Amino acid sequence: MTLARAAVLLAVASLSCLLLSSPAASASVGAEVAGGAAHRNIERIAGSAGDVLEDNPVGRLKVFVYDLPSKYNKRTVTKDPRCLSHMFAAEIFMHRFLLSSAVRTLNPEEADWFYVPVYTTCDLTPAGLPLPFKSPRMMRSAIQFISNKWPFWNKTDGADHFFVVPHDFGACFHYQEEKAIERGILPMLRRATLVQTFGQKNHVCLKEGSIIIPPYAPPQKMQAHLIPPDTPRSIFVYFRGLFYDNGNDPEGGYYARGARASLWENFKNNPLFDISTDHPTTYYEDMQRAVFCLCPLGWAPWSPRLVEAVVFGCIPVIIADDIVLPFADAIPWEEIGVFVDEEDVAKLDSILTSIPIEDILRKQRLLANPSMKKAMLFPQPAQPRDAFHQILNGLARKLPHTQHVYLQPGEKHLNWTAGPVGDLKPW
Repeated sequence: MTLARAAVLLAVASLSCLLLSSPAASASVGAEVAGGAAHRNIERIAGSAGDVLEDNPVGRLKVFVYDLPSKYNKRTVTKDPRCLSHMFAAEIFMHRFLLSSAVRTLNPEEADWFYVPVYTTCDLTPAGLPLPFKSPRMMRSAIQFISNKWPFWNKTDGADHFFVVPHDFGACFHYQEEKAIERGILPMLRRATLVQTFGQKNHVCLKEGSIIIPPYAPPQKMQAHLIPPDTPRSIFVYFRGLFYDNGNDPEGGYYARGARASLWENFKNNPLFDISTDHPTTYYEDMQRAVFCLCPLGWAPWSPRLVEAVVFGCIPVIIADDIVLPFADAIPWEEIGVFVDEEDVAKLDSILTSIPIEDILRKQRLLANPSMKKAMLFPQPAQPRDAFHQILNGLARKLPHTQHVYLQPGEKHLNWTAGPVGDLKPW
């Protein structure tokens, strides 16, 4: 496939920006980033995925929010406010959202679901990275607290409870995959529903029935970098990030299962590919000028790039074998994105330049749908059909609970003393 064809694709993509734009499109984060802008030529999303984006969870479920001592949540944010802006902040904002949500009930006897607000990713290193090593003890302590103070956990062993566990490998509570697999999901959570960013098919850290959510990306920050909606998309392929993690993978090949290294080695000098380790101040602006945004796996299969690409209308190129994507029952990922197997990274130029122009235009029209952007964001205050509401929709679709959720007298499923010895130390 030639550079000439890529030039044609760029020209058509630039024209499509003009067709899809409106004067109000860059007015505010509520309008453009969170999806309230009035676009022309927006394509309706229909089918099993897409229609449910419009669901309204209010009236379909009731959630009881446990009132935990602040050491499990609010105090950790006071200690390190950086937690409010990192990619794992959904656990904080979900708690704040539910406290004032119409689905909240103060009567636990009428609750469909019980929410345990524990902030497990707020213990940060000086560099701002979470240290999940204390998280199992913290979570275990919180569950002991609610099971001693209220009767509801003990009726189901937590099967009608949900937890937000947004770390790299969810409730396996480790940022290195090998050790996360070795740990497995915290035994106390094996009957609960997990709301987690991590999703990979047939992986021990993905619990059946989990609700997969997008990582947190600050809506206000994205609003500050909006550019005029009629700006041409003059970049064919865009990516900024690590290709090698020399500090943690000095030998190479293990990080990103070699996919990022292959990207760099094959396309660092390709004029169609604007890729670099530099992270410019124009990063968000550049994404809005790009046709395709690469979303390769890193240490985990997901990253905030996926959210940013959707919000900025850049077709996400997902390179992460067996990934389970956020709200996959509501967002038609196959229609808005491009999936490339990790072993095919070296063919990425021919794969992308071979995509028919009409397919590119349709993906861009679908990405322009306001519902698509809303579903990927956790705005404050919350908005209808945003990521908070998609989580509630996911919980509502699990109702009513089947009879096997409730334990018979004397029946138990969970082993409170299972897991690594270190997890059993008091927190």
